[in-house]
Amino acid sequence: VQLQASGGGLVQAGGFLRLSCEASVPTFSRNTLGWFRQAPGKEREFVASIGWSDVATYYANSVKGRFTISRDNAKNTVYLQMNSLQPEDTAVYYCAAAPRPLATAVVVNLGVYDYWGQGTLVTVSS
Repeated sequence: VQLQASGGGLVQAGGFLRLSCEASVPTFSRNTLGWFRQAPGKEREFVASIGWSDVATYYANSVKGRFTISRDNAKNTVYLQMNSLQPEDTAVYYCAAAPRPLATAVVVNLGVYDYWGQGTLVTVSS
């Protein structure tokens, strides 16, 4: 499985972006999909995840209420709508996939995801 992330860019604080991540194969419907980010000099951190059912979403506290994860299984694509962006959201954003449902307690762990996209850079200016 290959994941192709896109949609990053430069935006002013308070603005919005929508990231997309398309999978190369249609084995998508039972996967858990996630978004992570890595800021310069920092470790990669969990942002959001979505299970095979759209209701099974989970967010990091830092983005809750501002970011929305969604998926379109017909298009093999997961999205991250990012609103009210702040400079601290500046990072390379990575999408990830695990070919199984994941419990909420583990979706934040990088190690449970088998496939990763190449990353897309989001820069938020103040």
